[in-house]
Amino acid sequence: MQQRERLRDEKKRVHQPSCRMNDHEYQLLVRAAAECRMSMAGFLARSALNAARDLNRTTADIADKKEMLQELFTLRRRLGQIGNNLNQVARALNSEAEAPQAEAVLAAVQRAATRVDAFTQQYLDNQAAA
Repeated sequence: MQQRERLRDEKKRVHQPSCRMNDHEYQLLVRAAAECRMSMAGFLARSALNAARDLNRTTADIADKKEMLQELFTLRRRLGQIGNNLNQVARALNSEAEAPQAEAVLAAVQRAATRVDAFTQQYLDNQAAA
């Protein structure tokens, strides 16, 4: 995992605003930060700053962007793994060797394609609603 770049003095966050919330609101934020794999402070800062920059967007829209990026990276990694497996099957078949994993690899390709289609449709639906 790559280490995060340290903020220069002029970019350091020195102000610490405070707000009160009930237990339900707090737990909602805790879950949202965890889902985005962010600290609570980082999640609050990023969400608040994005909302302040675009007052027409909701914090849910902002969190959705982070989730969308995570899903894209997951899909990219998975497609790379499947591509490697598919190349191994092709290599075996081209050398007239047995490729018993061919069916499993093709099923994985189908599942990945379905996941990409579902993700794309969800993204388009969210864009249309915005």
